[in-house]
Amino acid sequence: MSRRFANKCVLVTGAGSGIGRATALAFAAEGAQLVLSDVNDADGRASAAMAQELGARAEFIQADVSRAADCKAMVSHATTVFGALHVAFNNAGINLAAKPIGDVEESEWQRILSINFTGVFLCMKYEIEAMKRGGGGAIINTASVGGVIGTAGVTAYCATKHAVMGLTKSAALDHIKDGIRINAVCPGGTRTPMLMEWFKDPAVERAATADTPLGRFADPAEIARVVLFLASEDASFIVGQGVVADGGLTAH
Repeated sequence: MSRRFANKCVLVTGAGSGIGRATALAFAAEGAQLVLSDVNDADGRASAAMAQELGARAEFIQADVSRAADCKAMVSHATTVFGALHVAFNNAGINLAAKPIGDVEESEWQRILSINFTGVFLCMKYEIEAMKRGGGGAIINTASVGGVIGTAGVTAYCATKHAVMGLTKSAALDHIKDGIRINAVCPGGTRTPMLMEWFKDPAVERAATADTPLGRFADPAEIARVVLFLASEDASFIVGQGVVADGGLTAH
C-alpha cells in the first residue's frame, strides 16, 4: 500500500459519513494523521475510530462549518496537535428536498448557503492562514456535477456548488504563489446517505441513473481516490480545477 501521506496532517470536514468518511479512511490507509470534523458527534467519532483501526492517529472535533469560531477551532486543533496542516478536504454539505426555486423558503436558502458556500469560505480562510505558516499545502473542496451544470429541482444546491467552483478557481490564483494548491472534486450521483434518502424506491433510482452512461451511482471510495490524487504530488501541476467524476453524465 502506498503511503503518500505519511506524517502529513489532513483535515476532513463532513467526515461522519459518505464521501467524507470514505476519504478519511483512504487517507488513513496511506499514513495520514487526521483531524476529522462533523456536526454529528456520534458519526464523526465513529469515523475516527475506523481510521484508528487502520493504524492512523485520528482526532475528532465537532464543528458546524457555518460558524467561524468552529472553523478556526478545528484548524487550530490540527496545528496544535500535529504541528502543521498539510491537506484540507472541505466536504461538509447539505441538500434540500427537490423543489423549484420559487418554492424554496428564504430560511432554507440561507441555511444551504451558510453550509455549502460560506462554510467552504470559512474553512479555507483559516486553512490558508495555517498552510502559509507551514510552507504550503493542498486544499480540495467538494463541489458537484451540480457545480458545472444545472439540474431541475435542486436550484439552490446547484447555485451553492457553482459558487464553490468560483471560490476555488479564484482562491487558487490568490494563493498558488504561497505554495498552496486549491482544487475541487465534482462528484456525480454517489451512494451517500444524503443522496440515497431520495432513492429509497428502486424504480426512482433506476430513473435517476438512466442518464449516466455507466448506469450506476459512484461508490464513495471512487470519489475518495480522486480527492487523494488531487491532494498528492501526482497532481502537482493541477491548480484551480474542478475534476468531474460523474460516470460520463456531462460527456453528452
